[in-house]
Amino acid sequence: MSERPVIIIRRKKRGGEGHHGGAWKIAFADFMTALMALFLVLWMLANSGEAQKAAVAEYFRTPLVVALMGGDREGASENVIPGGGPDPTFAEGERFRIDPQLASRLVDEQERARLRQLERRIREALSINPILKELKDQILIDLTPEGLRIQLVDTEQRPMFEIGSARVAPYMRTLLRTLAPMLNELPNRIQISGHTDSLPYAGGEAGYSNWELSADRANASRRELIAGGLALEKLLRTSGMSDRIPFEGVAPNDAANRRIAVIVLDSRFADSILDQREYGPLPGTGDRQATDGAARVGTGPEAAKP
Repeated sequence: MSERPVIIIRRKKRGGEGHHGGAWKIAFADFMTALMALFLVLWMLANSGEAQKAAVAEYFRTPLVVALMGGDREGASENVIPGGGPDPTFAEGERFRIDPQLASRLVDEQERARLRQLERRIREALSINPILKELKDQILIDLTPEGLRIQLVDTEQRPMFEIGSARVAPYMRTLLRTLAPMLNELPNRIQISGHTDSLPYAGGEAGYSNWELSADRANASRRELIAGGLALEKLLRTSGMSDRIPFEGVAPNDAANRRIAVIVLDSRFADSILDQREYGPLPGTGDRQATDGAARVGTGPEAAKP
């Protein structure tokens, strides 16, 4: 029996160096697109103003649907027809409710942007004037619900007024007269309040006291602002608060309590003062007050006057 030759076939194994497919390229392209979009957004924010930045921040703070609907009731609903009407995607009844809310929010953002711009103008003016530059630690500026608040604070070394008096120090006069033209740049009304420390007068509150002193200092500041060019119609209110609102974080007798607060009022807050919403009657008391007023007609001693 003859032997057949043995045939051996050797196959080369391929591993590692072959083609891997194109899925990674798609993932990489998506990543680069997202990165480019990120840098584009950052570039746009860097070149936008305060109003645009505030609008972007508000957009990311509130979901779009909820913001448009003015709340989380209809806006968060999954119902296709949230408010009824001929248009299933945007009901006419919802349209008239949304537009005033968006307009009001836009007005608020624009006013806040103007107040921030005024704050920057004031800080720039203070940094330029060599006399006022020394007072930078005594001038505190911040935004409050009432508006832009400018506080002029005393120190033991540099008081804004003579001790126990409403006589304005020279640098305080320069500061107020510098502020006056800038306060005229906005149509907003102005409120001035005076504050004192808790050190009492010898006669207590029966005679001349911190109440009178704080009010006198507020009015002295008002006169200096007017002398600096502040428009008379911009002044809405001056008040003396005595020591009832101490400066945050200091002792009652600390010099920081002796201060003047000039507030550029938010227009809605000023309107609430003018139409007396700030002092409105308690709910349910309007009819009773009207009845009481009618009952008092002709009963006082003034009724005898011709």
